[in-house]
Amino acid sequence: MTTSTETLTTDDTTASDHKITDNPSDTRKLANVKEVLAYLAQQFPLCFSVKGAAKPLKIGIFQDIAAELEQDNLVSKTQLRQALRVYTSSWRYLEAIQPGVARVNLQGEPGEQIDQQQADHALSTLTESKQKAAEVRKAKLAEQKAKTKPATDKPAYKKKPNKTATNSSNNTKLSSKAVNKTVSQPVTAPDLHAIANEQLKVGAGVLVKLGQSPMTATILEVHKDDVTVQLSSGMVVKTHRDSLYQA
Repeated sequence: MTTSTETLTTDDTTASDHKITDNPSDTRKLANVKEVLAYLAQQFPLCFSVKGAAKPLKIGIFQDIAAELEQDNLVSKTQLRQALRVYTSSWRYLEAIQPGVARVNLQGEPGEQIDQQQADHALSTLTESKQKAAEVRKAKLAEQKAKTKPATDKPAYKKKPNKTATNSSNNTKLSSKAVNKTVSQPVTAPDLHAIANEQLKVGAGVLVKLGQSPMTATILEVHKDDVTVQLSSGMVVKTHRDSLYQA
């Protein structure tokens, strides 16, 4: 019988768990592979098992099972094929495929012995299956670690600020404000020259005196003696040409 790499997980399942009836008139279909395998172990206990060491099955045993259960309404041929595929790809079954070990029929009677080629194929399938299972476990662990990482990185307590450092920081801020305030005050007022008529045009840079200190600005619009300018701060101001000076 050929094998696949799908892993069987029926070690904890027994026939008594499913309470399978021996009455052929029972029309309840078996629900899943576990139930089908438990049923096969109940019907053919010298051939199938759901835990412990497995016995290598006779090649072509599907036809024997189908003939024995032809009148059985509990399980279909499709379910039987699926159950056999899972059973023969389980790790415990693949481990039982050793050179010189006899395959058994439904009555547990020994028959053809396993050759080296069959044993090598089973070992290769088993190794590949275990590697895939290890990769799946590794991926799940990495996923769980990624989900829990933000919680573990959260600090267990909140460190109180150092009063000395806070006071020093406050003093630094005050000093900085004082320096900024001092720097912002002009030391001497620049000499202002009235703007010429040819300089009074849109886009020209000028000085506009809105308070005590002149500010740089750009002319946006000229309407007779009324001029609209944009200060370097972005503010747009409408003023008189008498307030404008050469930049």
